[in-house]
Amino acid sequence: MPRHIVCLTFDFDAQSGFISRGLSTPTPLSRGEFGITGSRRILDLLKLHALPSTWFVPGFTIETYPAACEAVVSDGHEIGHHSWAHVPPASQTREEEEADMVRANDAIVRLTGRKARGYRSPAWDLSANTIELLLAQEFEYDSSLMGADYIPYRARLGDVVELGKPYHFGEPTSLMEMPISWTMDDHPHFEYWRLPNTVMPGLQSPRTVMQGWMDEFLYMKKSVDWGILTYTMHPYVIGRGYRMLALEELLAGLAREGAVFMTMEQAAAEARSRLFGGK
Repeated sequence: MPRHIVCLTFDFDAQSGFISRGLSTPTPLSRGEFGITGSRRILDLLKLHALPSTWFVPGFTIETYPAACEAVVSDGHEIGHHSWAHVPPASQTREEEEADMVRANDAIVRLTGRKARGYRSPAWDLSANTIELLLAQEFEYDSSLMGADYIPYRARLGDVVELGKPYHFGEPTSLMEMPISWTMDDHPHFEYWRLPNTVMPGLQSPRTVMQGWMDEFLYMKKSVDWGILTYTMHPYVIGRGYRMLALEELLAGLAREGAVFMTMEQAAAEARSRLFGGK
């Protein structure tokens, strides 16, 4: 019987993404602060429709806004690992990345009583050490890579890339990769960023973006009998009023089309069982 799973995920960065990019003046920081208002709106919407979700929360947010993070846990949503300070691992030494990973998981344990089962890299930029560190920390899944769209796969160790030579694929690991895409992320569609070397225009129509997101689900239904589609959102982005209206319409449309909503931990477990016999 066809089964099409949707994972609603929220990267609860607050100000951490701005600080890690050197944007520490009052106005950009206030943009991140708006995520607290956005998180309340999202939780109310999810509760109204009885929908599960996964929140990837930096340790910074847990320690800066404990009540807002406790509200996520109280409503039964999964807490995933999203570093402590939102610094991309590719810019860290192995020792820095490991220390950050441990510090963030310690914050998650204090919040939820257990370590995170899933990891999402800040800026979706892994280092050469990340997969090995995730395995050592006993993570069950990662959600940072883009090598597929609807079908999870095993993250690999030991890929080798050299200019002028064929790609060498490393060995698959036990870490389940839950693939993502910038096209299914609210940030590049909506947020205006002006950085020293680039401008991200954003500011697209929410209904136009949500129609694209709906079409992605419809294509998954058309092309595979079983699959998982992950949407990535940020409370300070999607939480703006007119975007919330468009999101609610998307959720209603997905429900009409038979979407099965799951946390990422639940979806990863089903993928492991279905694709790899539970191993």
